[in-house]
Amino acid sequence: MDEIHIHEHPSPIKNVKQLAAVVVLAFVLPIAFCVIVAQLATRGHDLSKSPAMSEDAVAKRMKPAGTIVMGEAKAPEAKPAPAAAPAAPAAIATAASGKDVYDKACVVCHAAGVAGAPKAGDKAAWAPRLASGVDALYASSLKGKNAMPPKGGNLALSDADVRAAVDYLIGLAK
Repeated sequence: MDEIHIHEHPSPIKNVKQLAAVVVLAFVLPIAFCVIVAQLATRGHDLSKSPAMSEDAVAKRMKPAGTIVMGEAKAPEAKPAPAAAPAAPAAIATAASGKDVYDKACVVCHAAGVAGAPKAGDKAAWAPRLASGVDALYASSLKGKNAMPPKGGNLALSDADVRAAVDYLIGLAK
């Protein structure tokens, strides 16, 4: 039979002190390397003097996207009634304010039909709602219905503004 010869390769680590030194260096050297590279990469750049790091720029970036107001909404200030105007221009002004209210509060859902909202001008979608009567539409708009919150989510709107927007939408559906 052939003899099997095992050649032993000696370890470079001969005692516990050498083992401890290798373990410490295995942690320290990569960290030191990273610190040196970071210093080289940022050398000569004082980020505290950058315009992007000014207090105003940082505050602007950290500004909240919106606010939450708890409690009752304040009613908008009453505007003085205009001097006596002819009947036809008053009707036009109401229609214009209805369009303005629609553009500011209602268009978000009623333009795309979000959450089952009937699209503006879609006669088929508005037909069953119109059959229930204008008063029912006013009530749904003022108090909310299904996914639609009261006053379309804008509680600062007056009841007259909401009715004007409903009238505007009814005009588009006829």
